[in-house]
Amino acid sequence: MQHIQGEERNQLQIFCLEQMVASDSFVRVIDFFVDSIDLASFGFKHVTFKEEGRPPYHPAVLLKLYFYGYRYGIRSSRKLEREAALNLEVRWLLCEQTPSARTICSFRKEYAEAFRNIFRKFVFMLKELGLVEGKTIAIDSFKVRAQNSLKNNYNQKKIDRQLKYIDERINEFEDALDNADSGEVKTVLTQKIETQKNRRDKYQAIETELKETGKDQLSTTDEDAQSVVLQRGITVVGYNVQGAVDSKHKLITHFDTGGVNDTNALAQVAIATKEVLKVEEMDVLADKGYHTGEQIQQCEQNGITTYVSPKEPASNDPDIFPITSFVYNAENNSYTCPAGETLTTNGTWLTHSSKGYKSAYKFQRYNTKECKSCELQPQCTKSKTNGRNIDRSEFAAHVEQNNQRVKENPEYYKQRQQLAEHPWGTIKRQRGFDHVLTRGKTNVLGEVSLVFISYNLVRSIQITEGINAFKELIKRMIALIWLKRAYLKAI
Repeated sequence: MQHIQGEERNQLQIFCLEQMVASDSFVRVIDFFVDSIDLASFGFKHVTFKEEGRPPYHPAVLLKLYFYGYRYGIRSSRKLEREAALNLEVRWLLCEQTPSARTICSFRKEYAEAFRNIFRKFVFMLKELGLVEGKTIAIDSFKVRAQNSLKNNYNQKKIDRQLKYIDERINEFEDALDNADSGEVKTVLTQKIETQKNRRDKYQAIETELKETGKDQLSTTDEDAQSVVLQRGITVVGYNVQGAVDSKHKLITHFDTGGVNDTNALAQVAIATKEVLKVEEMDVLADKGYHTGEQIQQCEQNGITTYVSPKEPASNDPDIFPITSFVYNAENNSYTCPAGETLTTNGTWLTHSSKGYKSAYKFQRYNTKECKSCELQPQCTKSKTNGRNIDRSEFAAHVEQNNQRVKENPEYYKQRQQLAEHPWGTIKRQRGFDHVLTRGKTNVLGEVSLVFISYNLVRSIQITEGINAFKELIKRMIALIWLKRAYLKAI
C-alpha cells in the first residue's frame, strides 16, 4: 500500500484556464458585472485609445482585479499584483494580464469618485430589480483606522502639553549651560537648546494652523482623518463611516463619513439614502448615539419617520427627581411635578449652545413659586434659594413622538441590530476591512465603495439563488434600460 500519488511536475499537460475555474465561481460574476458597466460614462479613461503610443490596460481589467481583491480581503497593490500572476481564478479573470503594483495603486487613487458613482448606480439597479425595498432603513457606523498615527494627530491640549515640556527642557539646558566649565559640554548643550527651539517652532506652526482652520484637531499625514474612539476607550486616528442598510435583504444602500461621532449624522445620511432610492416616505432605525432633537426634526420634515433609541435623561445628581418624573401637558404648555404642582413658562425663548452642536438651539424654562414651600423640595432640587427649573427644547415634541414610536413598536425596532450589525461584522471580520490604505476623504470613500460593491454582489447572488439567476436579472435590467432610452429618443 502506498500514499496517494500526485502528478509529475515535468509531465506535459494540455488544459485551458476555462476548465480550471468552477462554473459557480465568484470571478464569473465579477467578469459579467464589470462588462455590463458603461465605463466611459463614469469617467474612466482608455476605454478607447489612439493608435500611437504604448497601449494601456483597459480599465475593466483593473476594476475586476479590485472587486476580486476587496471580496477576499486582498487590498494591497503588491498583493494584488501577486494574485494576478499566481492565482488561477484571477488569471482567468484578467485573461493572463499582469499589471504592476504601481499601475494598480494609481488606478485606485485616480478613480475614487467613479467607484462611488458605480456603487450608487448599482443600488439604483437593485431597487429597480426589487432586491431593495426602501421602506425600512437601518443606519449605523463603524470606525476604520487611517494612514495617520496618533503621534501625528494634534489638538490644543496636546500642543499646550508639548510646549510646556519643551520650555521646561530649554530652561533646564540653559541653567546647565550657565554652570558648564568645559567648552565641549557647552557645545552639546547649545545644540540641545537649538533642537528644542526647532521643536517649539514646529508645534507653534501647528497651533497657528489649528486656529486658522477652526478645527478641534489636526492630522498631518491624512488631513481628513480624525481621532476617534474605536472601542472600549481605545483611541485611533481614522474615519467614522456611516452606512444605511435596507431591511428587505440587508443590502447596503448608502454611506458617507463625517464627524467623530454619530450625533449630527442621522439626517444627512437618511435624506441622502431617500434620494438615492427615490422613495416618497421611509422609516429609519438607529441607536441612541443618533438621538438628537434637531436631527429627528430634519428627518420628519423630509418625509422620514425615525425610530431612534431614546437616551437616558442626564442628571448631575441621582438623589433628585429625574426629568421623566415631570409630566408635560401639551394643552396648556405646562409641566406637572411629582408634588402635583404646575410649572409654567413666561413664553420667552432662550438660546443654548454647547460643544458638539452645529448651531445653537432654543428652549423655554418652566418653574413655579410653590417650590420654595414644598415638602419635596430636598428631593427635587439642591438649591436652597431657587426652585426646580425644567428646560424644554424647541425639538422636544419631535423627540417625544420618536420615543413613543420606539416604545410602542419594540419588535419593529429590534430589526436595527440585525440589519446594521450584519454587514459591518462581515466586512470587518471576514474581509479585514478595519483600516484603509488610502488618504483623504475622497479616496477613502472610493475604497469603501469597492468593499460595499463586492458585499452587495455576494448578497445579490445569495438572494437570487445562484449566479445564472443573477445574470438573467441584470440582463433583463439592461434590456429595459436600452428600451427606455430608445423610446425616449423616438419621442
